[in-house]
Amino acid sequence: MNGAVMQDVSTLVAQAREGRPRAVARLISLVEGASPQLREVMAALAPLTGGAYVVGLTGSPGVGKSTSTSALVTAYRKQGKRVGVLAVDPSSPFSGGALLGDRVRMSEHASDPGVYIRSMATRGHLGGLAWAAPQAIRVLDAAGCDVILVETVGVGQSEVEIASQADTSVVLLAPGMGDGIQAAKAGILEIGDVYVVNKADRDGADATARELNHMLGLGESRGPGDWRPPIVKTVAARGEGMDEVVEALEKHRAWMEERGVLAERRASRAAREVETIAVTALRERIGDLHGDRRLGALAERIVAGELDPYRAADELVAGLTEG
Repeated sequence: MNGAVMQDVSTLVAQAREGRPRAVARLISLVEGASPQLREVMAALAPLTGGAYVVGLTGSPGVGKSTSTSALVTAYRKQGKRVGVLAVDPSSPFSGGALLGDRVRMSEHASDPGVYIRSMATRGHLGGLAWAAPQAIRVLDAAGCDVILVETVGVGQSEVEIASQADTSVVLLAPGMGDGIQAAKAGILEIGDVYVVNKADRDGADATARELNHMLGLGESRGPGDWRPPIVKTVAARGEGMDEVVEALEKHRAWMEERGVLAERRASRAAREVETIAVTALRERIGDLHGDRRLGALAERIVAGELDPYRAADELVAGLTEG
């Protein structure tokens, strides 16, 4: 049985490497569903990853994230690069599935074999990213994508989570939306590597760019050689300014590689992923203890004043790790 599972996974991985979208979809579905095969999938993918450049796109609702993502796909495809897109949608309140709005807006790329687009549901996860996003990124990386664009839900202050998943974070703003104040409140000014003022054909675009530049300057504590985030104006609906965005992204990538920042970011990302998996596993084991005698006995000792909750938690964790 185990051999059959491994063979199935290895076949899927081989097909994904060949660029077969159904195999990629199946692997991501295994990830999203926390399949029992997930460990085999991750083990098979591990040696094949590390080649993709992960770009996160975030910003308030209405700034044109999906349109900008689609325009970026076009710009990268002109360079002959294979592109993966993870469009993280709000969860459907009925099914828990993604609403797929982003895939509708990116339909022009649907028939391109060099583009893979996947909508993922947040399933109530804060931060605008699906909990399975790191593993899904790994699937697209192993499948041979040169660039992976991760577009997040516009959820305000929690959106800063994108910075922990991407090599480079792009923050989008638009004129007339009060984005300057919103960005300052959300802490978004702290996470952007590249800033894009979209809908630059509207009144107020220059003022938005100036305000953003001023706010970036106020929060600056950069030394010589540190990265200063550029501000690029675009009209994504017409594809204007997207080559400049790609150029800014490539400059940031080159700067990170030159200084070892890219390797540091990826190591930090891997460490957080390991921590999340470990904590999740521990939480599941603790969840299994409800009604367990050990937990009940500790609770009784707390009520009797023999033990404080922290000591009780230490004993519980020690018991779980020994077990």
